[in-house]
Amino acid sequence: MAELARVHGPLMHLKMGFVHVVVVASASVAEQFLKVHDANFSSRPPNSGAKYVAYNYQDLVFAPYGPRWRLLRKICAVHVFSAKALDDFVHVREEEVRILTRALALSGETQTAAYLGQMVNVCATNAISRVMFGRRVVGHEQGGGDSKAEEFKGMVVELMVLAGVFNIGDFIPPLEALDLQGVARKMKRLHSRFDAFLSAIVQQNKIDGPRGKVDLLTTLMSVKDVDDSKGDALTETEIKALLLNLFAAGTDTTSSTVEWAIAELLRHPTILAQAQQELDSFVGTDRLVSERDLPHLPFLQAIVKETLRLHPSTPLSLPRVAQESCEINGYFIPKDSTLLVNVWAIGRDPDTWDSPLEFRPSRFLPGGERPNADVRGNDFELIPFGAGRRICAGMSLGIRMLQLLTATLIHAFDFHLLNGQLPQNLNMEEAYGLTLQRAEPLAVLPKPRLAPHVYEAQV
Repeated sequence: MAELARVHGPLMHLKMGFVHVVVVASASVAEQFLKVHDANFSSRPPNSGAKYVAYNYQDLVFAPYGPRWRLLRKICAVHVFSAKALDDFVHVREEEVRILTRALALSGETQTAAYLGQMVNVCATNAISRVMFGRRVVGHEQGGGDSKAEEFKGMVVELMVLAGVFNIGDFIPPLEALDLQGVARKMKRLHSRFDAFLSAIVQQNKIDGPRGKVDLLTTLMSVKDVDDSKGDALTETEIKALLLNLFAAGTDTTSSTVEWAIAELLRHPTILAQAQQELDSFVGTDRLVSERDLPHLPFLQAIVKETLRLHPSTPLSLPRVAQESCEINGYFIPKDSTLLVNVWAIGRDPDTWDSPLEFRPSRFLPGGERPNADVRGNDFELIPFGAGRRICAGMSLGIRMLQLLTATLIHAFDFHLLNGQLPQNLNMEEAYGLTLQRAEPLAVLPKPRLAPHVYEAQV
């Protein structure tokens, strides 16, 4: 689509089956859709994933724009992603990063290859599950992960694979019932497994009640039990759908972005050395990075921004739909058109970025081309989390996790590729899917670079 945009311009109309698809590939046109005409493009088009996996549109990600969506968004904004909610669970995120650091150090001691994306995924999943319902759900191999934990991890991966499939029934509705590719059948089967997992957690919460610090599920269950005269109560199905959203959107995206960041730094040793120098001078070598350090690490922040520019976790934004016909940039956009914003193409647009294919974090520092660039949906040249009303609800948590994980990994370890492979020969090809995965997982041998006591198991 990026190649097509270079030939046909940044606003294209594609006919996919019966569906009009509008593809946006420049910052200025994206701003027209996601800011000027945002209200008209605030709902999602019908799709099999939302129908069969996400509780038939009862979640936050795929719910139609309207009162119920606003309620779900408000609950997330207050109870999950507010500054206070994030600060309340800093210790959980930092503990999980410590556990990851210990697991990587054990890999180094035993000279066992560490698959970085997979291990970061475990860390992100447990950080979210502990906030949601007070316990870990997956384990590192060195940390005694059980078979149920590994099964759950596989379910999340399968969900992302299925969500990225081009399902013919979504674009030629008369064929939907035939399920020619077997996608709906696989989605229904996966939904049953997720629902059993989430239902068991909800039931356990009812039996146990709050344990220690109140977790998200306990809070959601209290919202469920309020008087519904104002329409502010949650159903149990909506609670399970919200939990599913948080797992699906907050794990795979985080781990793949961190994996891309480390791969880029291995290929650019001068940039890596500069980042490690910043960390050593501010944090020192006798403790791990904490979240309170992050605002004082401008070069680290620039590295994360540059990774999000080149390797956005969702390269094509989740689709939106035109609720009414409208005109944008002189073109007529028919009602019910599907909108795709090509975030990947915008981040690599040569009209916007100098040498766009180069990994150059300094472009986001004072004196660079975009020193004040903001990834929070205000600068349309850099919108890895989207923009407008349907911007990623978990953006604040995502930014914290990306910065903390990237900082910790490069501060605590020197990474070496296997079998004497040279970093400049590292395979940087992308796999096709809903999220931007590496075609070849990054396997490394970690070598600790901090004081030995930093890697000891916490009592």
